[in-house]
Amino acid sequence: MKQKNNKRPKSQDDRIAFLQGFLKEPQQVGSVIPSSRFLEQRLVEITQVAQARTVVELGPGTGGTTRKLLEAMRPDAKLVAIEINPDFLPILRKIDDPRLIVHAGNALNLKQAIEKYNLDAPDVVLSGIPFSTLRRDVGEKILRSVFDVLAPEGRFVAYQLRDRVESLSRPIFGPAQVSVELLNIPPMRVYRWQKDSAQPEHA
Repeated sequence: MKQKNNKRPKSQDDRIAFLQGFLKEPQQVGSVIPSSRFLEQRLVEITQVAQARTVVELGPGTGGTTRKLLEAMRPDAKLVAIEINPDFLPILRKIDDPRLIVHAGNALNLKQAIEKYNLDAPDVVLSGIPFSTLRRDVGEKILRSVFDVLAPEGRFVAYQLRDRVESLSRPIFGPAQVSVELLNIPPMRVYRWQKDSAQPEHA
């Protein structure tokens, strides 16, 4: 199957939409500008998305990282982009790729989204949701739902300005592998966990 070419520079309209989204709902948007191409490339490498069949992106925003994931993904893979901000949904839906499913919803309902589209357990869940602005109980619920849906040996990656996601995730996933992408404004921490197939599910 021939894939669509989703390469395109971030437009001024996308940047304005991203900034407007931040000003309107700062607790839902992790930064005032979209991710840099350096951060996007690092996320592709850390998630090992080229090996995945089912990928979930939480908080795709205006879709810069979404496009980069699609460029690297297999022809038979699927990417579910779950976005809560209605202003970003029309931009995401302009991405012309049959592997992409744009889902309007909350990350708390991750399991229901996977079941709705009859997808296998995801090999990768990538999150740009700013956990530092979420209530602790909400953040913990999202992380537990990520753990529950991930395939054995599946990878969870979160890129964040602050380190709160690490402390919230430690009781669920264990310690994270951490790196920093300095070629991003602002610099971004990238946390990676792999679900141990022998790891018990948490209550």
